[in-house]
Amino acid sequence: MSRINLGQSAPELYKKVAELDALVMQKIQEAQLNEGFAHLLKLRASQINQCAFCIRLHSQDALKSGESLERITLLNAWRETEYYDQAEQAALSLIEAITQISADQVPDAVYEDALPFLTDAQISAIEWLAIVINTWNRIAISSRYQVKP
Repeated sequence: MSRINLGQSAPELYKKVAELDALVMQKIQEAQLNEGFAHLLKLRASQINQCAFCIRLHSQDALKSGESLERITLLNAWRETEYYDQAEQAALSLIEAITQISADQVPDAVYEDALPFLTDAQISAIEWLAIVINTWNRIAISSRYQVKP
């Protein structure tokens, strides 16, 4: 079954999401978060949402931004590795909590665990990144963007 391509059916809205994404990446840079790691955060949210299009895109972007193949392939099991420092672990916890937001909201413990390792600007940038990548995931999944070899 074919789906309506949201980018084609409402290009003005799609453009606004792209503009928001660019602003978020600017905030990531201002907060002194590594661009490659930002792509890992996008990748992690996309893994949770099972968005094949965004998983492929952000894996490639992470590689291009200098992330190692090991950090990319082990991302789904980041808690079981020593590939991510404490600040990165806090950021990954935050991106997961926002992506999996539910009736429990985002637990206070996630914020409390992040405070010793991330600045307010970094937490804000990560939260906005989570909001935008989850929006992109929903656009791609709803539109059934094709992912072919």
